[in-house]
Amino acid sequence: MPMSTRLRALASWLALASLMLALSGCASLQPAGTVADAEGWHHVPLPGKTPTRYAASHKDGRAAVAAVSESSASMWRRRLDFDSAALGEISFAWWVPALPPQASVANVDQEDAAARVMFGFQGDISRLPARTRMMFDLAEALTGEKPPYATLMYVWDAKAPVGSVIINPRSDRVRKIVVDTGADGLGRWRDHRRDLRADFKLAFGEEPGRLVSVAMMTDSDNTRSQARAWYGAVKVPEQHCGATAPPGCKP
Repeated sequence: MPMSTRLRALASWLALASLMLALSGCASLQPAGTVADAEGWHHVPLPGKTPTRYAASHKDGRAAVAAVSESSASMWRRRLDFDSAALGEISFAWWVPALPPQASVANVDQEDAAARVMFGFQGDISRLPARTRMMFDLAEALTGEKPPYATLMYVWDAKAPVGSVIINPRSDRVRKIVVDTGADGLGRWRDHRRDLRADFKLAFGEEPGRLVSVAMMTDSDNTRSQARAWYGAVKVPEQHCGATAPPGCKP
């Protein structure tokens, strides 16, 4: 493999590792001076990326988080602590005016999305293939923390059919389920209810581990374009929060 190709692959994988680590909920990745809202949501930049802007807003009569991406990528994240036995139905909503040109969540060089809702899970890393464990060890050496065992994303893609399960080309520990596709539904609220446990089993072929984070993400860094979205509330079964519950949980 030519050196330039290897360097691009390494840069792409490190960006993925940064994303996975951010989803793990590691305190070390929360930027200094970040102010969390009443529910514990806070902005998380990704190393080497221009950050997407997130702000409280309203859209078509709903309270929302507005996301503006200009060749940028970062997350609006909340830490969680859910036992796998507590997982069940979750809901979320987004309002998207347009999709980033040329974006595709199946193409590593064009892997942008106007709207994503993502969940990070713990698990037994020792069960993973040796190559994957080596990548996790590299990420830990570079950042001081291991990535989550698995990351499940719900995405709006330009072309992939609804229901598609897309494995990230750089790591099979990140898998995406397409819940909206193409222009159908643009310019209005799209409400989704999902069985998180069933979707994890669909995507990964196994039972989920402990749920440690949820995040929203609008990005356009790979296509060097622009994207906007408004996110409604992401609702999880908070009555089942764990012993180290984040703000807003109701044991």
